[in-house]
Amino acid sequence: MKKNLLIMGGDKRQADVIKQLAALNITLYLASLEELNFNHKNIKHVKPNQIEFPLMDGILLPIPGIHDGGKIETAFSSETIILTKEMIAKTKKECVIYSGVITPYLQEIQRAANRKMIAIFERDDVAILNSIPTAEGALMLAIENTPFTIHQANVLVLGFGRVGKTVARLFHSVGARVSVCIRKQEDVARVIEMGMAPVWIQNLPEAAENQAIFINTMPYFVINASILDHINKDALIIDLASKPGGTDFAYAKKLGIKTLWSLGLPAKVAPKTAGEIIGNVLTELFIENL
Repeated sequence: MKKNLLIMGGDKRQADVIKQLAALNITLYLASLEELNFNHKNIKHVKPNQIEFPLMDGILLPIPGIHDGGKIETAFSSETIILTKEMIAKTKKECVIYSGVITPYLQEIQRAANRKMIAIFERDDVAILNSIPTAEGALMLAIENTPFTIHQANVLVLGFGRVGKTVARLFHSVGARVSVCIRKQEDVARVIEMGMAPVWIQNLPEAAENQAIFINTMPYFVINASILDHINKDALIIDLASKPGGTDFAYAKKLGIKTLWSLGLPAKVAPKTAGEIIGNVLTELFIENL
């Protein structure tokens, strides 16, 4: 029997995801995506109030997930759509929910409806490949928002995870003097091997004094008032961390330090590539689960 997948909202990446999934032997129901035009037998548009949840074998949510209130973000609709636990409870028990990340709101729904949820960005292959357009976007923002070249600029990358490594490598490759704020002993050797300077997080206030650009990838409050007091007022902070971010934006504004909270960069700078990355892994997951 042909399986049914509901796709609810999403950003520019969703267009390429849909193109890839349409090649599978499943019916795609698109909700709040009416501005996308597809001429394919496997694709059907549906109004939010006409979704038949009991028919669905899977649901694909927007890549950033869904936050408090359940409002689904979409770049291709003017309609408002809210996801509730009652909606998910109407689906088959075997229905699988896919999201880029599983937010606290989705965790609550998962507990209430007892459905399987898969966080796409928890996979290393997706996160590492997705870090490439993220790093390119950060470099673009740095070029656009500074009066000097990135070459020979002092750049401090906070975090050395999957995104931090790619960001540090890219800025280093264009000639920046890159330091990396780390928390693990094993990261010291890797940062040095890559030709950059490691900075222990406890030494961050002193290290921050001579930096021109800060790029945060740590998903917690790290650039706080005690750090901001040591930062040059002409510096630029680019925060790539997911909500609620890792910077005290209000205090930075009070000090006159320019900050950019840059969420969803892959969707903004390279939606086609980002969509293909997600589409590839979703194709694999759907074949496994549907």
